Amino acid sequence: MKPELSPGIRLMLLSTLLFAGMNACVKHLHHLPALEIIFFRSIFSIVASYVALRRLGVAPFGNNHRLLVSRGTTGALALICYFLALHNLPLATAVTLQYLAPIFTAVMGIWLLREAVRAWQWVFFVLSFGGVLLVQQGAPEATVSAAASAGAAWAYVGIGALGALLSGLSYNAIRRLRGREHPLVIVFYFPLISLPLAAVGCLFQWQTPQGADWLWLLACGALTQGAQVAMTEAYQIERLSRVAPLNYLGIFYALGLGYVFFGETFGPMAYAGIVLVLLGVGLNAWYTSRVDARAAVLAPAEEVVA
Repeated sequence: MKPELSPGIRLMLLSTLLFAGMNACVKHLHHLPALEIIFFRSIFSIVASYVALRRLGVAPFGNNHRLLVSRGTTGALALICYFLALHNLPLATAVTLQYLAPIFTAVMGIWLLREAVRAWQWVFFVLSFGGVLLVQQGAPEATVSAAASAGAAWAYVGIGALGALLSGLSYNAIRRLRGREHPLVIVFYFPLISLPLAAVGCLFQWQTPQGADWLWLLACGALTQGAQVAMTEAYQIERLSRVAPLNYLGIFYALGLGYVFFGETFGPMAYAGIVLVLLGVGLNAWYTSRVDARAAVLAPAEEVVA
């Protein structure tokens, strides 16, 4: 009998696919300022979340306001950091920095949520991240912005790492809201906070979208909304250390989309990295499933003894 993927894992796989589609849309919109893209996708997400919550009869602003604002704030700031790094560093560097987020998520979960990360899982995390580094080393080189080439590169590296750290905090806040708020309420707070932040930035840099730009912005908003909902539900129903590493699989979607739509090709080192990422993620999923199954068998026996 083949083991079935848990609902949380299926949702996270869907989330990474949708986020990859969003990244492709952002790549098509590279001529627009980063905060402007965040502004439009936030508008879409606010409207979509509010309408859905009203139809479900759920209060949009929820009850756990402190945690919800924390999730929205850290998520919005993480997104801004990621876009700034993406616009000012080589793509390989920016994406690699963002892939620190799953590790930060699991590590901070030890203190914030008292969720244990077992010794072997650390090995699998390192294996997966090492694979990401190889994939990025074998990826086509990206250009560096004028700001970065002038000596500010390390500042943007710090901003990218800060974005990954903030993402870890945001994902932990989602986990803490498990059972307390509807997933759409949690999603609603993300654009609720990112919209005014992006709007302020747009006051200083604005370029009116033209023609097909509007379609790409609409697609970006729709994909982001679907990805956020799927990711939020995944983090609420599964342990962080089990689903967070699945974010690494997004690199495969990026490789495929880059090849098909942007003609990007990769060297042998990138494909060796793919193997390492798959190995790390696969071993982590297998190991946690085995440990959980063993715990489920032992629990009833312990109750009988007691």
